[in-house]
Amino acid sequence: MTGSETVVALRAVGFQRDDRTILSEIDLRVSAGERWVVIGANGSGKSTLLRIMALREHPSTGEVAVLGEMLGRVDVRRLRSRIGYSSAGLAEQFRPDLAVGDVVMTALRGALEPWWHTYDEQDRERMRRAASRVGIEAFLERPFGTLSSGERQRTLLARALVTDPGIVLLDEPSSGLDPGGREDLLDALDAIGGPGGPAVVVVTHHLEEVPAATERVLALRDGRVVAAGPPAEVFTDAVVSAVFGRPLEVHHRADGRLTVWGRTRSANEAVAPRP
Repeated sequence: MTGSETVVALRAVGFQRDDRTILSEIDLRVSAGERWVVIGANGSGKSTLLRIMALREHPSTGEVAVLGEMLGRVDVRRLRSRIGYSSAGLAEQFRPDLAVGDVVMTALRGALEPWWHTYDEQDRERMRRAASRVGIEAFLERPFGTLSSGERQRTLLARALVTDPGIVLLDEPSSGLDPGGREDLLDALDAIGGPGGPAVVVVTHHLEEVPAATERVLALRDGRVVAAGPPAEVFTDAVVSAVFGRPLEVHHRADGRLTVWGRTRSANEAVAPRP
């Protein structure tokens, strides 16, 4: 794929569950190799948006195109094999005694257990390459249940990469990690994407966990886009305060990472209250 090729295109996407509107009028275009982050408070619709991009949910309104295929006109089971997707609950779906290498390799067949399909040496080599990209090649034989939280998340990242996907979608990949595990994962995220790599979209509500290599940001509040664009334009005090519903200050560190802290509200504070 070339850097200008569109891998995800959303137009006027909305999503409703029962009588609740979760997403409204979302427009988004992700190009090959781009590194995106989606930010927003809990309940802002971030995970639902990612599931729509991963073809795990159908929108209530609007159009979704992924990797050149229009949702509604394509076999989503086939297309999902070209999408690397990981969410917080995925780790709980694997047997604790399943080998790490099998957790990664089974993604090649869209499975959770190795005995459902046959794997050859080419498959194992692809597994080893994906493991090497995120630094877990030393413990491929270990049971998945013995890994630390950080090692598990890097294993799931390798699983998302093993199919050589056109796009990688990660929902709260740093959730529950201690500072060391978080930094190891962020180093791995910075090493993927970019020219020649897949597009990467990471969902988070902790700005301290935004990878330094992030190129584009989508900010949501109550299911609507507050801002979208380069980090310097979105990660401002005004935008971040609007997204999270209270006065916040954003510090851009020299290494490309962010630090955020709260400010005392003044009587004239213009930030809208959280619902």
